[in-house]
This record gives sequence, C-alpha cells and structure tokens, in this order.
Amino acid sequence: MRCDNSLSVQLTRAGASSSSEWPAARCLRMNKSGGVSLALFLSALLSVMLSACASEAARKESVMREVDYGEVRMTEHRGHDDLLSAGLGLAGLTGMPSAFADPLQPTARELRRRAIQASWKGIADLGPLGGYGAVYGGVPDLPGREYQAFARIPGARSPHRVLLQLPDNFDRQKRCLVVTASSGSRGVYGSIALAGAWGLPHGCAVAYTDKGTGAGYFDYADDSGVALDGRRAKRGEAELEFQPPSAPVTAGIAIKHMHSGDNPEADWGRHVLQAAQFGLAMLDRAYPAEAPFTPQNTKIIATGLSNGGGAVLQAAGLDKEGFFAGVVALEPNVYVKDHGRAMYDYATEAAIWLPCALSAEDFAVVPLARGPRGAALPAWPIRCARLRAQGKINGSTLAGQSAQAREYLHARGWTDEAIRSAASTTAFDLWRVTTAGYAASYLRRGAIDMPCGFHYAAIGIGGMPGVADPVTRATWWADGSGIPPGAGIGLFGGMNVSTDPTLVGSECLRALWTGDGHEAQALQASVAATAVRLPRKDLPLWVVHGAGDGLLPTAFSSEPYVAWLREEGRQPIYWKVPHAQHFDAFLALPGFGDLHVPLLPYGYAALDRLWAHLYEGAVWPVDMPTPAAQPRGAAPLERGKLGLP
Repeated sequence: MRCDNSLSVQLTRAGASSSSEWPAARCLRMNKSGGVSLALFLSALLSVMLSACASEAARKESVMREVDYGEVRMTEHRGHDDLLSAGLGLAGLTGMPSAFADPLQPTARELRRRAIQASWKGIADLGPLGGYGAVYGGVPDLPGREYQAFARIPGARSPHRVLLQLPDNFDRQKRCLVVTASSGSRGVYGSIALAGAWGLPHGCAVAYTDKGTGAGYFDYADDSGVALDGRRAKRGEAELEFQPPSAPVTAGIAIKHMHSGDNPEADWGRHVLQAAQFGLAMLDRAYPAEAPFTPQNTKIIATGLSNGGGAVLQAAGLDKEGFFAGVVALEPNVYVKDHGRAMYDYATEAAIWLPCALSAEDFAVVPLARGPRGAALPAWPIRCARLRAQGKINGSTLAGQSAQAREYLHARGWTDEAIRSAASTTAFDLWRVTTAGYAASYLRRGAIDMPCGFHYAAIGIGGMPGVADPVTRATWWADGSGIPPGAGIGLFGGMNVSTDPTLVGSECLRALWTGDGHEAQALQASVAATAVRLPRKDLPLWVVHGAGDGLLPTAFSSEPYVAWLREEGRQPIYWKVPHAQHFDAFLALPGFGDLHVPLLPYGYAALDRLWAHLYEGAVWPVDMPTPAAQPRGAAPLERGKLGLP
C-alpha cells in the first residue's frame, strides 16, 4: 500500500463524506515486515465507522467532495528560497527578471522564482513612491513547503493547477487555511501579493488555484506544453498543464483559458472549493498525527482580487454548509443575473466607444489619454470619424463627436471617473485583447478556429507570426500573464486594411453579445453560466472596490452584487475606496500614481478585521465607514493618505 491519496480514495468509498475528512496523509503505518500495524488499522477502521455514523444524518449534497488529482509534487523552500519571494526579498522582487543559469534549460526552482516575481510585479505597486513594505504590507522571509498538483473538475477536459504553501510557522493552535484564485488569467501564483502576503505571516497555510487559466501555453510548432514543475515537455513525455488536441505545426499557440474546450469561468467557484479541499488534504499529509483538518476545526478564509475576487464570490455562492469562515473579495469580476452587466458586455462596448470618448478635452490631463504634446492619440480621433461614418454619432468637430461618445457611455452606466482610469486599459488595447480570448473560451474554440479571425502565434520578424525562440519559449510559464500578447506571443487577426484596422474585430466581438444568431446565443449562454449564486446568510463577507476602477467598474459589478445581497437579507460590508483604480501595478507609471491610492492595503485591512473576528472575539461589524482616501500625489505614499478607519 502506498502512502498517497490512494488510501483517501478507499476511505471515501468506505463511507466518508469527503477526502478532507479522510485525507491522503492518514496512511496506515507499515511495520518492518511490510505489514500494517494491527492496532493502527483497527483504530483507523473504528474512526471511519464512528465518523460515518455521526455524520450520516447531517450529510447532504455537500460541496466537500473528493479532489481528483494525480501526482503531488512537494518541495522545500528554505535558506535563500522562501515561500513569499523565493529568496528575492522586496528589493529583488522590484528588480530585473530573475536570471537563469542556462536560459535554454531553466530549472524548476529558477522558473518558480521568476513566476513569483512576475506575479508580484503584475499586482502590487512596488515602485519607490508606492509605500509597499514601509506604509503597508511587507515581504518577510517565510520558509516552508509547497505541495502542487493538477486537479480536475468533474467533466472538465483540462485540469486546474492547485498549490498549497505551508509555512514553517504554521499555527497549529489557530488552524487557518487561506484559499485564493489567481487574478486575471494568471498562473497559480497570481494572488501571492494578496493571499500569500497576508496569510503566510499570520501563520496560515495558503491554497492557490489558477482556476483553469495560467501560462501553460502549448506550442504546436514543437508539440510542447508545461509539466507540473513548470518546465517544457513534449506531448507524451509528461502530464501537461494543458494538452489540446493535435493540430498542424502551423496552428500557432494554444492557451488554456481560451482553448481548453471548457468554460472555466463558470467553474471558478468549484476550482476554489477544490483548492481548499486540496489544502486540507495536504495539511493532513504534513501533520498526520493531528489529522483530520476539516472546516470544523480549521478556519478557511477565501480571498482574491479581480477575476480571483469573482472566483471566491462564486465559491461563496456554492457554500451552504459553513465551509468558509469568511470571504474578502477585492475588485471582483462578479456578474449578477438581471442586476449588473457581464464583463464581456461592457468590455466589448468599451473597445468600440472609449477611444472616441477619451478624445474629449476634459480628459486632456489624464495620464495615457494623450500623446507627448497633449494631443489625442492618433487612433482615437480616427475612431470618432469611423463612428460618424457609420451614423452612430454626428457632428463635424472632434469635440462634438467625442462628447456624443461620452454621452453614450454615460447612458450605459459609465462614470467619468471610470472613463478616466480606463484610459490606461484603452491605450494598451486591453479591451480587444481580453474579449478576443474570452470569446474563444465562451464558444469553446480551439487555437485554429477562434471567433472573428483571431489567433495566437509567436511574434516573428517584423512583428509577424513566426516560430518561438527556444529561450523565450522556456520562460513562458514564468513570464506569461495567461492572456497574450506578452512573453513573445502575439494576438493576430481580427483586423483589416483601413485607417482603423482593429475596429472590424471589435465590432465582430460585440455582435456576439448583441446578436441573436447561433454563435451569439452560444456565447450568451456561456456568459449566463458564470452568474454568481447567493451566499449563506451568516457568512462574513467584505467587498473592497476602487471607485475609479475603469476595467471592472463598480456600477457593473460590486454595486449590483452588494445591492442584491442586501435585498436578499445578507449584510455584506462594502468599501468603495475613493481614488483607487484597478491596477496597483500601474501606479508606478509616471503621473498615474499621483492621482490614485493602491487598493491592496484595504484588502489587508479587511482581512485583519476578519482575523480579529475569527480568532480574537471581535464583533463582526454590520457596516464600516468608507475610508477617506486621498490621492497619493507626487511624493511617496503616506499612511494618512489611505484614510483607513
């Protein structure tokens, strides 16, 4: 008998209600002759019988089910390779990308270090004016172990990566498991700056999931993907994070979120639940004498930001039995049926209308809304002209045309504050890039039949599709954001030869939302499947969102969600933080951070209040005053600017 999850499966089938109750770590100890200790066997059997009897009456359709996972990779991280920063510390995280001794063959440890660094830099403002590590947050040296595996949702074609970080300072007297999901489409470390940075110093174990996204890119040019340790491997050589059906070498690059054939966003909640269950099982494996770790004796705190925030709210809606002790969601991508607006809806709208609206003089001083000399970016007045030619707006001047585009967005629920901060998203072409990928995911398309003519490929000579450089390919798992372009991969297609080449693709993507054809109906059904469910009444739940979020505006996401909860008798705490926007990492851009404050410190503060409630007897507040945040200004961030109550 192996000491792995095989025993967990046997015990679950023998009558236990879940693998968290009968974990892999509860292996029967072998004696010297290879037999099982009789006393220990009888003790385990009696425990199974008693627990099954005690739980039978209460057992219903539990969210706690056996996690379907294969190989578990456990690694030690001590000395110059800790859990939180892989030994880089705050100074190293802010520096140049961590180097590889052999760029063609980076080691698993090197890839992990670089993936952690990229995840930090993609989420937190680590710039010299941002105040991280001085005004809020920190990157202490936290040694420990990591357990990692590929887990599967029943019926899914592709796995999601799950990972448990178990610090050496894990407090076994205050059993705590923080569970989180990656932001955006990032890999498994995508929430380390929130969940890891808060949970590990508190002595909590932290369970992560990439929620079916991540940078396990598959390259048809050499038929390779990403193995469990992050290194490249060919089809058939190892279990891969993502292995799409075979296609010609000219098929380009397949991305798990977009091309898995699943609709992972509809299962984000189940991904989070499985990650938590995996975390409990690994705690059993680490501390067999103190097993089982269950929601009854281990407080499970769910937290995430952006798509990760939406994922933990989805998970909260599946929890009817007290699985979670509390939930803190930052800037969540959350969709409430018949209340808010789905992200695909307002993002495809923004891709078409925002370039023209941002040409208005009122936005002349907004960072990234203008060129070096204050003129509107060249493509944006062209968009106004195209909309006028289509009869969507009129007027003979740019001022009149941009004013009408702005009025259109206002009528659709956009605020000027959201439009201002959306200048960054628009300037970086993130609306089109994001919705092209999401459309493929919703329609369950592969790499060679994405909607609207889009496809992904390595960026070759002159910016044209080409073959990936082997050195660049080796870095994908560490450097990729989960949504190209980036890391040497481009988004191609969906364009025409005109003065406004990207408009045709954006209009095609928009028509999939507004149309009534077969494809549009299929996409709309997939989006409907992502709608969040109502959480239980007694769940402590806190939503934190920036008032100036231009990517996931509060008017479409958090506000309808919170209003819905209150209509249904729930009492969520909601902070709509003034002068905060979506991307803390953008605050390091010249002029951008002057106008804003970071959002992460408010997430940490909410988690601190939850900790005080769960472990120190503090009363959970019915409401909390909104922080009196002020813009950071051109100087380094000061604590008083945060306005925390």
